[in-house]
Amino acid sequence: MTITHLSAECYPIAKVGGLADVVGALPKYLNELGVNSHVIMPFYNNNFTNSHNFITLHQGVLHLGATPYEYQVLKLKDDILEFDVFFIHVPELLFKDYVYSAFDTERFLAFQIAALDWLLLQENLTDVVHCHDHHTGLVPFMMQESHKYASFKNTPSVLTIHNAQYQGWFSHDLVGLIPEFNFDNVGLLDWYHVINPLAAAIKCAWRITTVSPSYMEELRQKANGLEDLLQHEFAKCKGILNGIDTEVWNTETDAFIIKNYTTETLEAGKQANKKWLCDTFNLDSNKPLIAFIGRLVHEKGSDLFPEVFQTILQQRQCNILLLGSGHQEVEYQLNAFKDQFTGLYNTFIGYDEKLSHIIYAGADFLLMPSRVEPCGLNQMYALKYGTIPIVNKIGGLKDTVKDLSVPNGFGICHDGATVSEICNAINRAISFYGDPKFNQIQHDIMTIDHSWHASAQAYINLYNSLKPAL
Repeated sequence: MTITHLSAECYPIAKVGGLADVVGALPKYLNELGVNSHVIMPFYNNNFTNSHNFITLHQGVLHLGATPYEYQVLKLKDDILEFDVFFIHVPELLFKDYVYSAFDTERFLAFQIAALDWLLLQENLTDVVHCHDHHTGLVPFMMQESHKYASFKNTPSVLTIHNAQYQGWFSHDLVGLIPEFNFDNVGLLDWYHVINPLAAAIKCAWRITTVSPSYMEELRQKANGLEDLLQHEFAKCKGILNGIDTEVWNTETDAFIIKNYTTETLEAGKQANKKWLCDTFNLDSNKPLIAFIGRLVHEKGSDLFPEVFQTILQQRQCNILLLGSGHQEVEYQLNAFKDQFTGLYNTFIGYDEKLSHIIYAGADFLLMPSRVEPCGLNQMYALKYGTIPIVNKIGGLKDTVKDLSVPNGFGICHDGATVSEICNAINRAISFYGDPKFNQIQHDIMTIDHSWHASAQAYINLYNSLKPAL
C-alpha cells in the first residue's frame, strides 16, 4: 500500500507549527510498519533547501486558469531522511523565505495542481492521497471533479484537520484558477458564499481525521463556521491522537540539550539544563521555572499573559520564561515586564529549535492555557522531558493530561482560558513544587508512551478500511 502525504510543512524541512512535526514523523512510522509512505511539499527558499543538494525528477508547466507556470519536481540527492520527500518547485510562487503569507491562494493552488499533474505521470497511481489542512484541501475536490484528474476518481482521499480555524477562503471570482470541472458541482467548493478549501475537502474526502478524539467532538460545536458541515459528514470522521517522534524527543540522546539524562539521572539532568537557562536569562534557579513555548496568538491564550504574569510575578515566588512570537502588541507588553521583574522573568521573541529543547529539559512546568488546541504536541514533549504541564482542559490537552487531583494524575488542569483560572493553576504549580511527590511525578511522566507507534497503526487501520475501493 502506498500513501502520498500532501502538506505545506514537514520537519525538519519547513516548520511553522505542529503540522510540520506530524508530517515529519507519521510517514516514518508508517514505513516502519510496512506501508510505503512519502511526502509531497512545496520547495521554499530556506535554510534546509539552501544547505542541501537536489536532483530534478520532472519538469513541467501547470496552469492557473490561462496563466502558465513552469515547475519542477525535486528530490534530495542524498537519502538523509527516513522517508521520501518530493518537492514542488514553482519559482514564481513557492520559492519564498516564508511558508505562509496573506496572499497564498495562488501559491498553494499551484502546489496542489502541480502535485496532481505529476502523480498522473507515475506508472502506478498512489493508493491513498492523504491531505493535511486547507493548504491541500482542494485536492480531494479536484480528484473527484476535475476532468483532467478523472483517473483519480476511484483513488481514496483522506483529510486530516490540524486546525479548523484556518480554512483558506477565497472569492468565487477566482474559481477559474481551478482545473476545469462540471460547473453544476461548484457548490462543493462553496461555504457561506465563498470558496472554502477546508469545507470542500470535508465534503469530498473519503475519510476525515482530526488530531485528537476530543477535538473531533469539539468541532461539532465550535469549528469557525463549519459545525453544521462536520455534523453532516460525521459518519466519515475519526479522531486519532497525534504521537511524537521519540527518536527526536529523547532526553538520553538529544544533542540540543545541555546535559542528557534518563529517568535514573533525571534530577541532575534537569538541574543542569535549568541552571543554563537561569544563567542565560538571569533567573533564580532556586525558584520553580514556568515556561511557555508557542505562538503569541488568541487561540493560545497569549492575550491574557500580560495580566497573568503581572499578577503572578508580583508574588516573586517563581520564574517565567517565554519563547515565542506573534501579536506585536502582546510581544511589546511582554517584553516590557523584563525591567519590572528582573531576575524572575525573561522572553525570547522569535523561535529557536535548540532553545526550545533546552526549555523542555530545564523547565519545571510548561504553561498551555490554549483556547483551541486540536492536539498539542508541546505537552507531550514536556512529559517526555519530565516537565509537568499546566493546561486548559480542551482538545488534545484534555486527552493527554490528567490532573493531579484524580487517581494516577500527573498534570495541572484548569477549566477555561481566563486570568483567574490560569493564575490559580500556576499557584497550584508553585505549591506543588515543594511537595515530596514532585520528583516522583517528574519521573513517572517520562515513562508515558506518546510515541507514534499506536497512532500510525490507527492510520493504517483507517487506510485499510478503504480497501474495497483499492
